[in-house]
Amino acid sequence: MPASPRAVRHLALAACVGLPVLAQAQDFDKLIDARLPAVMPKVVAWRRDIHEHPELSFEEVRTAALVAAHLKSLGLEVTTGVGRTGVVGVLRGGKPGPVVALRADMDALPVTEQVDLPFRSRAKARWQGQDVGVMHACGHDNHVAILMGAAEVLAGLRAQVPGTVKFIFQPAEEGLGGAKAMVTDGALAAPTPSAIFGLHVWPNRVGTIAVKPGPFMAAAGNFHIVVKGRQTHGSSPWKGVDPIVVASQIVLGLQTIASRQVDVTYQPSVITIGAINGGNRSNIIPDSVVMQGTLRTFDDGMRADIAARIRRTAEDIARAGGATAIVTVDEGGLVTANDTSLTERMLPTLRRAAPAGVGAIPPVTGSEDFPVFTRDLPGIFFFLGVTPKDRDPLTAPANHSPLFFADEGALETGVRAMSALALDYLRNPLPPRKPGTAGG
Repeated sequence: MPASPRAVRHLALAACVGLPVLAQAQDFDKLIDARLPAVMPKVVAWRRDIHEHPELSFEEVRTAALVAAHLKSLGLEVTTGVGRTGVVGVLRGGKPGPVVALRADMDALPVTEQVDLPFRSRAKARWQGQDVGVMHACGHDNHVAILMGAAEVLAGLRAQVPGTVKFIFQPAEEGLGGAKAMVTDGALAAPTPSAIFGLHVWPNRVGTIAVKPGPFMAAAGNFHIVVKGRQTHGSSPWKGVDPIVVASQIVLGLQTIASRQVDVTYQPSVITIGAINGGNRSNIIPDSVVMQGTLRTFDDGMRADIAARIRRTAEDIARAGGATAIVTVDEGGLVTANDTSLTERMLPTLRRAAPAGVGAIPPVTGSEDFPVFTRDLPGIFFFLGVTPKDRDPLTAPANHSPLFFADEGALETGVRAMSALALDYLRNPLPPRKPGTAGG
């Protein structure tokens, strides 16, 4: 069917409106690319320095000082100690406009590095009463260096920036609530952004970007089970109640929840027991066993249902064996979900920033605390591929591995993407949202 005259006029008008918008975006791209050659050697140097000197959650003192000094040298308004060790920098552009935020996390992990690099980490620290190695095994060193680079790019374009850019360098992303601590300390206030962007390096092909509208990273929560039996000699188990056997049955029983009790076609879920502690001799049946686990879900209602099933399964199995189970399930984290409208709007920006390609993200059962920032404002969180071209991403060491390696060839794509997202959003922001409606 041929288009109506009205539709033709509508398409022509849209084309006329779209051309100046695209032209302005391309102008911004040229300005960014013109600054990258001078900035990228610094980004590589920062990344290597931070990689060689990693710091655990809420201990990012050296990293925060490096970030703050750089932001101050660019003439930004800088606040330190936000959320204990976080840093916030504010760049006020030369033109009026909205506020946008860019976020990077700074903490490392209690992992001993096994990658042979000139700048490999040899750092040591105390973690949960043990002496451990410390490594940027999740790639946060790349995130910090990329955002420092984006800050320098955008500061150099201050006169052309149509609004304000807020740079958020977050501590303690690795399960200790750094995002919540920063928000509590006012990281999103004065000025308040109307959107936020973040990235994470990932074992995809170097320089690629992966993004998905809606939910794509799981909410993570922990649970704790104490199985109480009755201690006795290992030669006479009938004279007591063996909590080790009961705990073993509970582990197997919990696996039937995800595989047999919930609808696997709705959303995936993961239940993992990561630690079991009980007993100290081969011939003594202990009085109790302590179990620790993690629950990963993509839906709040599903999480509540599985939590109830965990409690019921553990208690009933323990009762059947003559033991008791005390189950504690924490409230859990948040599902990482990209705002659908914002993702659609910014996809052209990401495609221009990543010549190596932009693809979709399958569901990831890992978790993030980035959604703490997006409770009341729209945001996009995307993956930046860092697997070298001569390695298979499917077999490359994943994040949190002592062999995790990030190809520095991805850094330029990261700086370009974060800089372009800020400028393109400020030029064409989303309309204001009501509190509590962002992220879907």
